[in-house]
Amino acid sequence: MHDIELKAHFIHGLSNKTRLTILELLKLKEMTVNEIVEKSKISQSSISQHLSCLKGCGLVNSRQEGKYVYYQIKNNQILELLKLIDSVVENTEDDIQSCQYHTI
Repeated sequence: MHDIELKAHFIHGLSNKTRLTILELLKLKEMTVNEIVEKSKISQSSISQHLSCLKGCGLVNSRQEGKYVYYQIKNNQILELLKLIDSVVENTEDDIQSCQYHTI
């Protein structure tokens, strides 16, 4: 069961529109919080909270350069996973659009 919990925690990082927006931006290049805010038009506090979640889920990491912190996709496996998700969504778009969202 521990593996299932880890997988669920990892997938949680992908399960939010703001976090997906951040990941889409970081696929292009590493960015500071301010750059992400500017490109996404999402508040700084929200971006910071979601970046913390993304780091905790192992999807991004950061590096300090002077007074700036730069965020980037953690590794090529994550980039490949995001590309795979793009491909699956593209190939199943009609099914996804007709999907009924249920809370369990």
